[in-house]
Amino acid sequence: MSQLRERTRTSTRPLPDEAVLTEAREDPRGRAPAVLRTLGAIAVLVVGAVHLQQYADGYSSVSTIGPLFLLNFVGATAIGVGLLVPAARVRPLQLPLASGGIGLAATSLVFLFISEHQPLFGFQEDGYRAGMVIALAAEAVAVVTLVAYLATRVRRA
Repeated sequence: MSQLRERTRTSTRPLPDEAVLTEAREDPRGRAPAVLRTLGAIAVLVVGAVHLQQYADGYSSVSTIGPLFLLNFVGATAIGVGLLVPAARVRPLQLPLASGGIGLAATSLVFLFISEHQPLFGFQEDGYRAGMVIALAAEAVAVVTLVAYLATRVRRA
């Protein structure tokens, strides 16, 4: 070890061949909330994108359901972008945004299952298309990752 004097403080610094790896390691749990939030945000954005695509593909002509698909896109975009913003000023909004993402994805999932078995606002689905499968997967991923994100944030508080 060599002695290093900086201003009035003396510290010991390892020589290049004496690297101390334990000090440089990050706590892997420290990154988990950010990773979960990012994955959840991307999943919510996918949910919104699929609803916009379905709206453009013909749901725009279905009364009530068409405007709801468009609102789903707008809400998912706002929530997803809000969760992706890393600024410290937005941090207080991340918990409500994550809760909103869970609500948006879960209600989309529930309404899809309802519309498969009985009419919902006068409309009933008939079978699965690629867009529906993608939406189902994205909604499930959004709910799971954002619930896990909230759990890690609440546990740290």
